[in-house]
Amino acid sequence: MSSSSPVLPSEIEAILNRGDLIAAVAQDHQTKEVLMVAWMNREALNLTLATSRVTYWSRSRNELWEKGLTSGHTQRLISLSYDCDGDAVLLMVDQSGAACHTGERTCFHRGIELEK
Repeated sequence: MSSSSPVLPSEIEAILNRGDLIAAVAQDHQTKEVLMVAWMNREALNLTLATSRVTYWSRSRNELWEKGLTSGHTQRLISLSYDCDGDAVLLMVDQSGAACHTGERTCFHRGIELEK
């Protein structure tokens, strides 16, 4: 990919122009399993699109973080789509190792029993 910033859809640009973060849902491109939800800012989104290495914005650390840079549990971007309002993106990824910081494959490993 080119090193220049990609052209983002106008709906996403509108969100980013306000300085807001975009919710990012990571899904395994083969199994369709939802792996995690995180946040992206303009720089994280542009880095992800330019490198295919998924990068997020950490609200708690107030910094960018490339998924797997320290753990080795990386996410390679396969495709990206966005919702009708442009305030969330769906990342189809090739997940290497666990997606969750707890070591679980997915962050959604805790279920709630529903009353029938």
